Amino acid sequence: MDFDIAIVGSGFGGSILGMIARRLGYRVLLVERGTHPRFAIGESTSPLFNLLLEETAERYDLPVLRILSAYGSWQRTYPQVACGLKRGFTFFEHIEGRHCNASTDPASQLMVAASPCDEVADTHWYRADVDALLVEEAQRMGVDYTDHTDLVRLQRQPGGGWRLEGERLGKPMVFSCRFVVDASGPRGFLSRAFVIPNRGFSNYPKTQAVYTHFTDVRRCETVPDYVLPCPAPYPMDDAAVHHLFNGGWIWVLRFNNGITSAGAALDETLALQLGVAADPEGGWKRLLARYPSLQELFDGAQTIRPFIFVPSLPWRSQSVVGEGWAMLPSAMASIDPLFSTGFPLNLLGILRLATIWQHGLEEPHLSRALPIYAEVALAEADFTARYVAACRKAMGCFPLFAALSMFYFAAASFSEMARRLRRPNLAAHYMAEDRKDFMEGWARCEAMLDAVLEQPTPAALLCFERAVAEAVENLNVAGLCDPHKQNRYGVDFEDVVRGAEKLGFTPETMREIIKTAPWAQGC
Repeated sequence: MDFDIAIVGSGFGGSILGMIARRLGYRVLLVERGTHPRFAIGESTSPLFNLLLEETAERYDLPVLRILSAYGSWQRTYPQVACGLKRGFTFFEHIEGRHCNASTDPASQLMVAASPCDEVADTHWYRADVDALLVEEAQRMGVDYTDHTDLVRLQRQPGGGWRLEGERLGKPMVFSCRFVVDASGPRGFLSRAFVIPNRGFSNYPKTQAVYTHFTDVRRCETVPDYVLPCPAPYPMDDAAVHHLFNGGWIWVLRFNNGITSAGAALDETLALQLGVAADPEGGWKRLLARYPSLQELFDGAQTIRPFIFVPSLPWRSQSVVGEGWAMLPSAMASIDPLFSTGFPLNLLGILRLATIWQHGLEEPHLSRALPIYAEVALAEADFTARYVAACRKAMGCFPLFAALSMFYFAAASFSEMARRLRRPNLAAHYMAEDRKDFMEGWARCEAMLDAVLEQPTPAALLCFERAVAEAVENLNVAGLCDPHKQNRYGVDFEDVVRGAEKLGFTPETMREIIKTAPWAQGC
């Protein structure tokens, strides 16, 4: 069977890329080692991702993606496809042996809204349902799909192209194609086929993970330790909930089918103390036992599948493109689910690869374009890893972590607004990695970090917070770094009006835009 493009891996990235390739007129094969529906990790979207999803839907006439880009349209069109309501990012501080004190101390929690209401809110993707839906949509559009297919050999053919050999349910399968894409995740198909080593990230800590799906996890709002003393910008559980402690953090993502995704990303030293490698479930329970408020959330919770242990989270492939092949960002790098960075990084890569394919699959064109694709994607991954490493270092000092988080929220909200206003060139790379002023401000704060951690006095913390506020000022269109908000940042379009000139508009013009913009209506 002859194809133009073979995509290995049918997660959401592989299916979306396959649909785009069909819209570009290519013959596409999507290869899956397992079958759908299936369990998959990587479940929480973000405002930037959903905006990119809208752009993808518009550019390539893919209405299913527009529907999935907001909670309201999703519920009206696909109520049978499970998802979770994500109104923002919620963070709580935990200290070993003590109860969480968010109910009395605003400085021990952080809430940053991602949307003004449920209708336009982000979502958590219950991947078993969503990935299956996207594969079905890809097939409907003409993508050839084969599951239960284990690829065992990849050979370059005389004159160009690839020969892929494998087995499906014990029977041999042979395919040929002009271009191969690895969408199978870190340490995936091309990494194995070409024996590509893990280069890793500079100065990134050794981290491990343990996770599964639960039922009957209590909501924070039902546990007095978490009930905030002041009004919250959104229900605290309708979010990506992060529980931070020295040496790691726990995520909690709720779906509307009664299932909750939860897991821990741990520094290797803590993971070894807990014994999660030999006994993932026991290690999880020992972790909860250290933090009374976390223990209370999971009392009575039931696992619906065995715990999964990941011995090493960070991954950065040595090579990511070559003659007639490329990896998606999800296959070339893996960092940490903190701040839900994986979804937008992957979709940005998909859109860049699709732009290359718009000009054909001829080798002279690809040999010029693919190295640029790789350079940008790896630069974004490298900076994201550098940033997450700093945030992980600060997890034992919550005020310091909260200050560092402003870099992410400033870059993300600015990039989102720039795209909504049709000015993506203002921050074309993820985390504004292409903005010289932002990167210089980040470098200054990063250089201060170790000294503040060594002596986190109130004066040192205040100095650091002011340095962060100054560093993000040119991108701050969300009213961040405001001490009067007491770590609770809701959506206020007046903040955007005040930051209009940073986006190239006058405040008066911005106010008029907001009055009629679809993304600012109905809430």
